Amino acid sequence: MNPSEPKPNQGPFSKDFRDEFLRLLKARRSIRKFKADPVPRETLERILHAAIEAPSGKNRQNWRFYILTGEKRDAYLALSQKSWLGIKNILQKRLKPSLYEFTERFFYTLGNAPVMILCYSLNDDEEKYLTSVGSVYMAVENLNLAAVAEGLGCCTMGAPLEIKKDVDEFLGVTSLPEYQEGKLELLCGVALGWPDHDPPKAPRQIEQRFHWL
Repeated sequence: MNPSEPKPNQGPFSKDFRDEFLRLLKARRSIRKFKADPVPRETLERILHAAIEAPSGKNRQNWRFYILTGEKRDAYLALSQKSWLGIKNILQKRLKPSLYEFTERFFYTLGNAPVMILCYSLNDDEEKYLTSVGSVYMAVENLNLAAVAEGLGCCTMGAPLEIKKDVDEFLGVTSLPEYQEGKLELLCGVALGWPDHDPPKAPRQIEQRFHWL
């Protein structure tokens, strides 16, 4: 290899690639209406492997993903509906009626998303709690972007935290030693599938977000 050429695993990248990468970032939005078509297993595996390219505190790679499809995904709907009860009053105050009704339908159907992914952190005393949590969320963002690159869409959801114990029991993680030791923690869910709408993306707010010193 020519010493002046960039290494395969390093930048800089071409301007065309950088432009496409920025387009990918801007294309990501929360999708809440999906086609019912299944997502091929090999596509899901590519997305999950992209997710775990994220950095993690002390390289612990503490993320744990539980992927629900088919009957298991269908059974999860009952929990999605239950989680809605914990947030509906807050959303009713914040959303106009038509958007509130749309959001309620999403929780009752997951927008027909054929895949639901529950994302956990395996915490331990050798790493700061927030670093462990942040490591998982960086992987979740990789997952989001990889989904968009595949032509898919997803919606990252904090609502499963309203019913954490129910979700833990549903997945069967409560019998794991790491769970019983208080180390395995649910952080979010991701509904994923082929988009069936093109919602607007809220403008990014810049004021008071960047502080140059």
